[in-house]
Amino acid sequence: MDETEFWEIVDSTREAAEGDPEEQADLLVERLLQLDPDSVLDFARHFESRYSRAYTWDLWGAAWVLLDGASDDAFDYFRCWLIGQGREVFEGGVHEPDRLAELLGEFDEEIDGDGEDLGYAADEAYEQLTGVVAPDLGLPQQAAEPEGTPVDFEDESLLADRYPRLWRRFREGG
Repeated sequence: MDETEFWEIVDSTREAAEGDPEEQADLLVERLLQLDPDSVLDFARHFESRYSRAYTWDLWGAAWVLLDGASDDAFDYFRCWLIGQGREVFEGGVHEPDRLAELLGEFDEEIDGDGEDLGYAADEAYEQLTGVVAPDLGLPQQAAEPEGTPVDFEDESLLADRYPRLWRRFREGG
């Protein structure tokens, strides 16, 4: 599976789920069940490599602003959700997190920002196809700490300065 096919699967399931990440995860499992086990592992490698790439302080700060706080687990689930938003939103958000203010459409705090189930979809599909737990993907371990310079999440003026567009849209109601 190449990168284009990976993103096509992500996009088609998101569109069919009308943006609901739990529904998208269910549809993703259904879609992956149509593939052979090696292709499911390829999908998992694409997903995991992006998940690790998004482990940055800059993106965590953006998630903090967007979600009005983001614990370790919440940031993990946010990264899964961000992948589920498709290539343009993911790449734009990782490259310049403050751009998420423009890249994201409607944002429902009840369902958006939490893609925990998306992170398990490939594992679930693989296990259903083979009857065994997915093997190690052979990817490097995620770093112990996010990449970049740590962000003081409690300093609202720093967050407002660092993420002005996100701050205006999601904190000031702009």
